[in-house]
Amino acid sequence: MLQANKPLYYIGIDGGGTKCRARLRNRAGQLLGEGLGGPSNIRLGLGEVWHNIMMSVDEALSAAGLTHADLEDIHLGLGLAGITSSTSAQVTIDSGPGFGAIYASSDAHAACLGAFSGDDGAILITGTGSAGYIFSNGVGQSIGGWGFEVGDDGSAAGLGRSALRAALRSHDQIAPVSDMTREIIAELGGHTADVIAFVTTATPSDFGAMAPMIMRHAMNRDAVALQLVQDVADEVGRYIARLRDIGAVRIALVGGLAEPILPWLNPAVRCLLTAPEQDAVEGAILLAQGLGSGFNSLSELV
Repeated sequence: MLQANKPLYYIGIDGGGTKCRARLRNRAGQLLGEGLGGPSNIRLGLGEVWHNIMMSVDEALSAAGLTHADLEDIHLGLGLAGITSSTSAQVTIDSGPGFGAIYASSDAHAACLGAFSGDDGAILITGTGSAGYIFSNGVGQSIGGWGFEVGDDGSAAGLGRSALRAALRSHDQIAPVSDMTREIIAELGGHTADVIAFVTTATPSDFGAMAPMIMRHAMNRDAVALQLVQDVADEVGRYIARLRDIGAVRIALVGGLAEPILPWLNPAVRCLLTAPEQDAVEGAILLAQGLGSGFNSLSELV
């Protein structure tokens, strides 16, 4: 709920499967501090997520010489992976500490607001996970974003999962062996049992952490890595084409894998892309300011 008076400060949070970032600005828009915390996909559990959010918030507050005593003067905007409905947004808000106001949406919605400074547009997030999103005339529509178990096409976690599968298939001699497949098994302990032990407890961010190694092998023309990276690029292309088909005029590719995968995209796909104006944290600050927020004006999945 909004305070009667305009708050003194705004904090935006961009939270995904690997980390969350906080940025603190004052009423005039001046940058006062930034912070970094752990994974903030709400599927990890709201206790852990709020702990990680507040770790990043505290770092930003400290840089500005502020404390928790100032929370009532701060409006917080959350763009978090795992928020898929007004219910999950409200539950997240209700479990938070005593800020002056808290606004919550999906990470895709916040990233889209940032990419086009609150105006209409579309984004494809390709980071630890993936999600497409279009915001037009006050209405948002998601594509993908279903989570690691059944989705995350065109993502770092999806790339890591495919590479592990390729490594095990090469071990069984039903698929090619390469430097990449050998390195994967060696890095995890050298035995297939070590691979299984890894996947038993691995999170999407653990799978995604393999992406730089896979990209390195692809750049070195490793045949298996080349195919895996091209498959991810093709998946990204399909989502971008779908966003265009449902009316997106401007599409930005964002997330940690966006820059590395760009050279692998079909030129016809690259022609559809535009550079984001701002990042997802700035989009979350727009949320904190009450812009582009509220599930009443959006589709269920924001």
